[in-house]
Amino acid sequence: MIQQYPSRLLEKSVQEFSQLPGIGRKTALRLVLHLLRQDTADVEQFTDAIATMKREVKFCRSCHNISDTDLCPICSDKRRDASTICVVENIQDVMAVENTQQFQGLYHVLGGLISPMDGIGPSDLEIDSLVQRVAEGEVKEVILALSSTMEGDTTNFYIFRKLAAFDVKISIIARGIAVGNELEYTDEVTLGRSILNRTPFDGK
Repeated sequence: MIQQYPSRLLEKSVQEFSQLPGIGRKTALRLVLHLLRQDTADVEQFTDAIATMKREVKFCRSCHNISDTDLCPICSDKRRDASTICVVENIQDVMAVENTQQFQGLYHVLGGLISPMDGIGPSDLEIDSLVQRVAEGEVKEVILALSSTMEGDTTNFYIFRKLAAFDVKISIIARGIAVGNELEYTDEVTLGRSILNRTPFDGK
């Protein structure tokens, strides 16, 4: 049954909200009606924050993490171990690993995983820039912290092959994370132990 709306403006707003990941039309309607009950100033503050974020947010020129500056706070922190890079799929994974407080190196955000079924190839990801960072010679270890999925394993193997010519240790997080799980949904204790108990990656 098609939902009937008393206002075209309301319907348009619901339509926009329902395009967000995990938001159906019923949830979108609740959100829109909530905003309608708020003061105009509060709604304008909300929309201004979203617009400002979209307009001004940057991606770190080194690791591709989200940042307010050209170089993110992690990459610019001299206390971090610049010889160790943790390779992750997305920005949420950076946040997940940081929450474990078990890793003091730097990151590299790929922006996805190799997935031929979805039309995502190596050239669509930030793999060449990872190779460039390793080629500069300061990196001693690359930790592959990707999801335990077919796409994650495919990406691990591709990166391993790309880095094989360099004198760098390549390791993979311990498989305390169930196969098929995504990193951002793993609890902090398990993820922290997986980082600490990482093992050498041999490409098999």
